[in-house]
Amino acid sequence: MTTSSGDDSVPVPYTLLSSNAAQQNVVVLSLYRPTPCRHRRLLRLFAFYSAAFLLLFAVAFLLFPSDPSLQLVRLKLNRVKVHLVPFVSLDLSFSVSLRVRNKNFFSLNYNFLGVSVGYRGRRLGYVSSGGGRVSARGSSYVNATLDLNGLEVVHDVLYLLADLGKGIIPFDTETEVEGSMGLFFIKIPIKARVSCEVLVNTNNQTIEHQDCYPE
Repeated sequence: MTTSSGDDSVPVPYTLLSSNAAQQNVVVLSLYRPTPCRHRRLLRLFAFYSAAFLLLFAVAFLLFPSDPSLQLVRLKLNRVKVHLVPFVSLDLSFSVSLRVRNKNFFSLNYNFLGVSVGYRGRRLGYVSSGGGRVSARGSSYVNATLDLNGLEVVHDVLYLLADLGKGIIPFDTETEVEGSMGLFFIKIPIKARVSCEVLVNTNNQTIEHQDCYPE
């Protein structure tokens, strides 16, 4: 019996490479990173400019000067004397206390402060005070005395005597202050004026009621 040996392997198909395979170019792509969204950039810019605007507004609000606040704390009637000879006249003496409040973040230097007192629309007298200084966000009290001697009040003497009998006298006051505020090296002029209608209790020398409005 004859045994024949043969190659039982199955041939594998293949494709021949072209002769210019070594000359082919290889392209390497880098990792793709998307750029930030345009909408997000706009939101960031909007937030930045909004914050800058609010900061500038806050600085301007704090540094922009405002007029001082004036308040009539006390108007005391010290003395009333009626003269009948040679004509009807009055001697009046007032004690005035004022409160000057500085609402700014820098000091206030005032060089003039004046108060006028009137009765039933007629001006009785005027008193002024010298200069002073009010610290930042602080208050200062100013006291002054107004003496009126020989005041002719022929038309109002009966009303005044009647008000004295009631114990309540209505007065008109006008307060004004002038000065300046120092902002770094800049001097900013300040002027304020307040008018009040005041009811003074002559029994305890206190202000029963006052209605004030700035001018």
